[in-house]
Amino acid sequence: MTTTENISPASPLNVADHTLFVCKTCASVWQDGKRLGESGGQKLLHQLQQLAQDWELRDEFPIQEVECMSACNRSCVVAFAAKGKLTYLFGDLAVDGSASAVLECAAQYYVKADGLLPWSERPEALKKGILAKIPPLSQ
Repeated sequence: MTTTENISPASPLNVADHTLFVCKTCASVWQDGKRLGESGGQKLLHQLQQLAQDWELRDEFPIQEVECMSACNRSCVVAFAAKGKLTYLFGDLAVDGSASAVLECAAQYYVKADGLLPWSERPEALKKGILAKIPPLSQ
């Protein structure tokens, strides 16, 4: 007798195979060493979280906030990363109006076995501002 199990896209340690990283410090206004108000990165993060509530990949491609991704002169910044795939770092994203393009591009990334995102296939908001394309770790 064979038992059928639900196969999850997450690893045995319950860590998702794909992650969308979002810098929450991007586009901050600072005064006397303290951040004033909500940063552009926090606004983009909230927009992504709102849109992701109805996103078909919300469970397979979680959004993880990051304190800083060290691309401060190119904010706002997001990254797509997955096991065995290229990692992409995008910057120069508009605080307003780029969240849906980020999720659209993440969905394209999700279905590519190697994660390769040809320039011509990316949403307009992610055609410019690519900061890095990092090879996958050898397995």
